[in-house]
Amino acid sequence: MKYQLDFERPILELQRKLDDLKKHPEDHSLSVSFEEEVAAIEKKIEETRRQIFAHLSPWDRIKIARHPKRPFTLDYAESVFTDFSELHGDRLFADDPALVGGLAKLGEQKVLLIGTQKGRDTKENIKRNFGSAMPEGYRKALRLMKMADKFGLPIISLIDTPGAYPGIGAEERHVAEAIAVNLREMMLLEVPIVATVIGEGGSGGALGIGVADRVLILENAYYSVISPEGCAAILWKDRAAAPKAAAALRITAKDLSELGLVDEIVPEPLGGAHNNLPDMAQMLKAALITNLEALKKHTGSERLKMRYQKYRAYGRFVETQKKTAGLENGDSSTNGFPGAGAI
Repeated sequence: MKYQLDFERPILELQRKLDDLKKHPEDHSLSVSFEEEVAAIEKKIEETRRQIFAHLSPWDRIKIARHPKRPFTLDYAESVFTDFSELHGDRLFADDPALVGGLAKLGEQKVLLIGTQKGRDTKENIKRNFGSAMPEGYRKALRLMKMADKFGLPIISLIDTPGAYPGIGAEERHVAEAIAVNLREMMLLEVPIVATVIGEGGSGGALGIGVADRVLILENAYYSVISPEGCAAILWKDRAAAPKAAAALRITAKDLSELGLVDEIVPEPLGGAHNNLPDMAQMLKAALITNLEALKKHTGSERLKMRYQKYRAYGRFVETQKKTAGLENGDSSTNGFPGAGAI
C-alpha cells in the first residue's frame, strides 16, 4: 500500500473516488458524460495537490524529508551520477554502511561522491543504522576526501541523516572527535566541495560531511542543530510539541536560505522527490553541475579563502542597549560590564 502523509488525505479521497468511478461506472448516476466526470475529478486532484503543497507547514516538510520512499544517496548515485564505484573501510576499525562513498562521474567530470545512507525496510535500516554514522563512517569519508584532494577530484556530499549515532560504541571510539577532525580537515581541502541536504540534516552528524564551498538543500529537506522532537523535549518537556519546535527552529529550506546558511534551494517535483525520481535527479544534477563549474573557475587557494569567509560570516546578530531605570547611571548591579541587560 502506498505510504500516505496525513495532510495528503484530501488527495487520497479524491483518488479513491476516481478509481471507484473507473472500476464501476455503472454504479454512478452522472449528470455529464463519463469522460467529462473523470476529467473533472483529475483536475480537482491536481488543484488540491497544488493547494496543499503550496501551504505546507515546517512540520509537514519534515514529514516529507523523512518519507520512507524518498530517494537516498545510493538512488542518486544511480540516477544523477554514472560509473559509481563504492569504496569501503576507514583502514582503522571497520566499514560503516551508514556512510557510503566512492568514485563516480557527474556528466563528464570525475568526482568523489560521499553521503549518508538510510534503509528502505527494517532489515536494511538495521544494516545502515537508520542513516546514523559511526566514528568509522566519518573516518572513512575523510580518508576518501583526502584521496580526492590528492588526485584533484571535486567532492560531492549528499546529506540525509537524523544525526551521528549516539550509542556507547560510538562514544568509545570518539565520534565527537571524528566529526571535529572532519570539520577541520574539510576546511583545508583545495578541491571544490559541493554539499547537498537531500533529506534530514541532523546536527553534527550532517556537519561531519557538510563543510563545503557551496551548500545546497532540496526544497523539502531540513538542516538543524537538533531534531524538532529533541527541541520539544527540552523546551516544552513534551515531544508532542515537535510541530511548534519545527516552526521555532527555522530549519526549512526557505528559512535557511533567508538566514544565509544555504546557498541554493533545489526545487522538487510537486508532492516531493519521492513522487518523481527521474525529474528530481535531473534538477539535482543540473544544480550540482552549475555550482561545480562555477567553483572550478577559481584556484585552490582562492577557494580556501572564500570557504573561510563563508563560514566566518555565519552567526549574524544584533545587540541593543536595554535602558532601565537605575541602570543608566552605572548601577552596581551591572557589575561594571558595558551593555549589561542587552538583548
